[in-house]
Amino acid sequence: MTPPTGPTRLTRRGFLGTAGAGVALAGVGAAAAACSTDGTGDTPVGIVPFRGEKQAGIVTPAQDRLHFVALDLTTTDRAQVKGLLQKWTAAADRMTVGAETAPGGAVNLNPEAPPADTGEALGLPAASLTLTFGLGPSFFDKLGLGAQRPPGLAELPAFTGDQIDPALSGGDICIQACADDPQVAVHAVRNLVRMGFGTTSVRWSQLGFGRTSSTSTAQATPRNLFGFKDGTNNVKAEDPAGLDEHVWVRPGDAPAWLVGGSYLVARRIRMHIEIWDRTSLAEQELIVGRSKGIGAPIGGEAEFDLADFAAKGADGEPLIGPVAHIRLASAQALGGVKILRRGYNFVDGSDGQGHLNAGLFFIAFMRDPHTQFVPMQRALANADTMMEYIEHTGSAVFACPPGLRDGQYWGQAALES
Repeated sequence: MTPPTGPTRLTRRGFLGTAGAGVALAGVGAAAAACSTDGTGDTPVGIVPFRGEKQAGIVTPAQDRLHFVALDLTTTDRAQVKGLLQKWTAAADRMTVGAETAPGGAVNLNPEAPPADTGEALGLPAASLTLTFGLGPSFFDKLGLGAQRPPGLAELPAFTGDQIDPALSGGDICIQACADDPQVAVHAVRNLVRMGFGTTSVRWSQLGFGRTSSTSTAQATPRNLFGFKDGTNNVKAEDPAGLDEHVWVRPGDAPAWLVGGSYLVARRIRMHIEIWDRTSLAEQELIVGRSKGIGAPIGGEAEFDLADFAAKGADGEPLIGPVAHIRLASAQALGGVKILRRGYNFVDGSDGQGHLNAGLFFIAFMRDPHTQFVPMQRALANADTMMEYIEHTGSAVFACPPGLRDGQYWGQAALES
């Protein structure tokens, strides 16, 4: 079932008023359903189920806002890490249905102690919040779990033109919070970070606005900060065969704990938008390989027309040039390789030199980063004319386990295998 994405009447205060401050974690979903539903008795409107076969936030229709955080472990004590992951899971279970991290956590507990919930999301709806969890390569090294580290979780290689900042890269754990309200996403990450004090520390984080890909056929294709539609040919939730082939880890690919999960690649891509804005429209379209208005491939009439890479113009040259972005990134050029993109625009103020520090926070899910993302990025880095207008400044790869059944916690299968 595709999760509903409309507005919800369920808020954190409303949840507590209906369910009672002492509601057990196992009853969170039932209490939420009693507050507001989509009219069918199924999932409450504006709530994406936290538990299920797959983690939410991968094929879920992409929300409007993002807060992504990478954390480092500050301990090698497995029991301490297990305790934190259990606490995180309980809090995530609650926040994704519009509740505080703990019953009465913001204002109704001991006034002489710090609140259990920071409170900035009180009165706000669940806003389709999803929390997606991943483990980095160093997680397994620090906890002595080398045998459970999947082969696809090797560090990404350097690519031509990379300007990678170590302070914006890597991490032992990642949490991706997506929502239709920025404060809901920030609240979720803020509280999980706070709970991790003494066990984890923030390595880097990124805010995003305006999704740059559609993960469902029901969504219109959005635009990136260069003004072009982005991710037209993305793998979609309505294509289960494509997801099985390109996104979900299969038996034999990795240790059993990751089967049914996916890999997440994150790249912070700085766009030199002031230079791009001084480039002619005709040149922009040649670089991308699409029209800027409707997003059709050059030579086509509509956005979803198949790109004809053999078509030639009156001068005998290909209509879509040999180094056009869509040609180099196409499945045709990469032996059938596809990925599921789920990125966001960002503007992080200015760089102190009169330029916006802006760009694309690229997120993609795939079955194997080294047979999918690496050849794609290598082809782009070596030949794509667009590389003159962008630079990759951050990079990370994480393994995202499959979804949780009742009673399970984030990372349990990897930690206890």
